[in-house]
This record gives sequence, C-alpha cells and structure tokens, in this order.
Amino acid sequence: MGVFTKNAEIQTRGKGTYEFSSEVHSGLQESGLQDGLVSIFIRHTSCSLVMMENADPTARVDLERFMDKLVPDDSPYFVHTLEGPDDMPSHIKMALTRSSEQIPFSGGRLQLGTWQGIFLWEHRRAAHQRRVIMTFIGE
Repeated sequence: MGVFTKNAEIQTRGKGTYEFSSEVHSGLQESGLQDGLVSIFIRHTSCSLVMMENADPTARVDLERFMDKLVPDDSPYFVHTLEGPDDMPSHIKMALTRSSEQIPFSGGRLQLGTWQGIFLWEHRRAAHQRRVIMTFIGE
C-alpha cells in the first residue's frame, strides 16, 4: 500500500466553477499507483469542491444561479461582513456544499463517469489563489 500527496494551486477569476480534473489525473500518473482512492481537500472556507457535469457549462451556470438565489450576497441580516458583502454568503455556500471529495481509481485511471468533472467552486467575487491537497492511497 502506498501514499502519495500532491498540492495544487488554482487561480480563480472570481465567482464560478473551475475544472481541475486534469491536475488530479496528473497527480495520479505522478504517484505511480494503479488502484486505490484519491482524497481531494480544499484548504479554504469561502470556496468548495463539486463533482459536476463537464460537457455542458450551462449546467454549472444553473447550479451557480440557484445557489446565489438561495444565499444572496448583500443580505442585510448577515453580521459577519468583515471582508465585504460576499463574505458570509461564501462561508454558507461552502458549508452547504463540500470541502473534500473521494474518487476511486483503477488501472491508473480515475473512475469518473462520462460527463463528470472535478471543480473548484469559487464563492467570492474577487480572484483568489486556492490551495488543494490531493492524497492518493493505493497500490
């Protein structure tokens, strides 16, 4: 049984989803492992991870619009606004989604479905440099 850890930095341009499936695949290749599980963890409280369709970007647009209606920026009842009007909404969106994902791999390939992609979901309006930790466990 082997363990391989790889860090990745993902530059965002503000709110939206950013696919990084290729970075996870590259990490798997670099690990030399063939069969196992990768755990992906985002080290932030104002963005999240999501498995989503990667063929039609309008699916992600709809998801983002739904979440913005559910937790709008500039809500007058938020107290935690130290970093701006999107501060608390971004934390709530992260709490409602995920900060980690686990994906099996077999034969040196991620076992993603045909239309599945791995995305960082930036909840803040401003651009950010985000850090992701990928831990590959297997043989």
